[in-house]
Amino acid sequence: MAETESDRSHPARPQQVGRPRRSQQALLDAAAAVFVTSGVDAPVREIAVEAGVGVGTIYRHFPTRPELVVAVYRHQVEACAEAGPRLLAESSTPEAALRAWVALFVEFLVTKHGLASALHGDSAGSDALHTYFVGRLMPVCGDLLEAALESVDAAPSVDAYNVLKGIGNLCIGAASDARYEAGALVQLFITGVLSRGPR
Repeated sequence: MAETESDRSHPARPQQVGRPRRSQQALLDAAAAVFVTSGVDAPVREIAVEAGVGVGTIYRHFPTRPELVVAVYRHQVEACAEAGPRLLAESSTPEAALRAWVALFVEFLVTKHGLASALHGDSAGSDALHTYFVGRLMPVCGDLLEAALESVDAAPSVDAYNVLKGIGNLCIGAASDARYEAGALVQLFITGVLSRGPR
């Protein structure tokens, strides 16, 4: 996302006080949708069309492509994290909540996890994203897992970290193989996690 001459003459301005965050959220949603279909190197114009704004609006919020990619990645992680408590409150059972959240997590990994690699070898940036990802989602997974285990009176066999790691490993390669059913395999994995011996 190289800056044009006109972009350099108008440096990025801080977001106005009181400006609704909705506009930035809409940009991130649009960018995420475009990244899924066209990859993280998609033209900025395509994102602008999806969001219904001008290209300059994208640059004002995110002056460089890495900034946009990191913002989209964080936005998607937050959406996944915020879904956990909501599903636990709204689902018929804690197990149903866990399974629904796991399905969202699989979708995130399969369609959007490649965002992290778009930092073009910036290992420090990638490491920071991974730390943020694990730190934000592990407690959410832990709460769902604990509630689901209690509801079926099962003893914990693995912790939330290993559940996330196991799901991640089952999702490897899914985006490039249409026949690979990561979601179904992950649900079988969850069945195993919840079917260990009684407490």
